[in-house]
Amino acid sequence: MPAPLPSLTAKTRCPWAGDDVLMVAYHDCEWGVPLHDERGLFEFLVLEGAQAGLSWSTVLKKREAYRRCFDGFDPEQVARYGARRVEQLLREPGIVRNRLKIESAVANARAYLQLREGEGGAAAFLWRFAPPLLQEPWRGRGDVPVTTLESDALSKALKQRGFRFAGSTICYAFMQAVGMVNDHVAGCFRFGEINRRG
Repeated sequence: MPAPLPSLTAKTRCPWAGDDVLMVAYHDCEWGVPLHDERGLFEFLVLEGAQAGLSWSTVLKKREAYRRCFDGFDPEQVARYGARRVEQLLREPGIVRNRLKIESAVANARAYLQLREGEGGAAAFLWRFAPPLLQEPWRGRGDVPVTTLESDALSKALKQRGFRFAGSTICYAFMQAVGMVNDHVAGCFRFGEINRRG
């Protein structure tokens, strides 16, 4: 087995990043970075819903297949999927082949379009739930919450608007991914970089 690339091991990171190249790249370049792009936000809503009951590394490895199968996470395209397309997706080996999760992605695309139309834009709506950034990092992974009052409120708001797979834990993971919170732990080089971006 080849040794890890030096650039992957030279810095202190959150322990969950491990030494997998894909996870390290995701940790270093995406996780916790403020994201306001509406298609990108929809992508993370779908992927975090797909993750339910699975590890993030499993879903991350399937991300490119998801992008291909779900028309680049274009919510307008996904909202048009009917029963036939759902059946096709259930045969796709590259994604999580769970009927409820696939159907929820379609339902969520439709709800997302409504959010875009009626709430001043989906990004503006979602970012209303972002708390102030922490000024000091969590000491360790065990200190990082899995839900917060803000994720509870986001979950409730999304469910009221027809979203599925939008429980508070999924919403908090979404908030972490898109930079609504900065949960890089003490010692991780990304905590300070993200806070400086504000």
